[in-house]
Amino acid sequence: GPTEGLGKIIQRFPQKDWEDTPFPQGIELFCQPGGWQLSKERKQPTFFVVVLTDIDSERHYCSCLTFYEAEINLQVRDLQQETEGTKEIEGEEESGLIQPAEVFAPKSLVLVSRLDYPEIFRACLGLIYTVYVDSLNVSLETLIANLCSCLVPASGGSQ
Repeated sequence: GPTEGLGKIIQRFPQKDWEDTPFPQGIELFCQPGGWQLSKERKQPTFFVVVLTDIDSERHYCSCLTFYEAEINLQVRDLQQETEGTKEIEGEEESGLIQPAEVFAPKSLVLVSRLDYPEIFRACLGLIYTVYVDSLNVSLETLIANLCSCLVPASGGSQ
């Protein structure tokens, strides 16, 4: 239907705020500018960057990769049991089992930084996405820890 859902943070790294870098509150509101909506078809992944400015005028570059993941939405059994006994549907007897209906839900990977390197961040999010979607034998915690430990070049230098 036309109703919108609400975004929810499922997992974050680091799990607790760093002393000099608090986690931006309400980041889930910026991940889906068009609203959190289910889709009947799988959509292509999208990438965009949002610049958030905090109360101290510090800029935070939020790179966002959104993809759609299949969700199995089970129909309510109560609807099937409104009438007593079994129902006939197009000549076949209904088994009373719950029938799955497939829908696709948006999921976003977000990288927040004070640095403005959108292409590097796009590549990092693409790597995390590939590991997640292909269920590769690499823990996301290890992958993200390795990405966080990379040296950042000086301003004006090569990337």
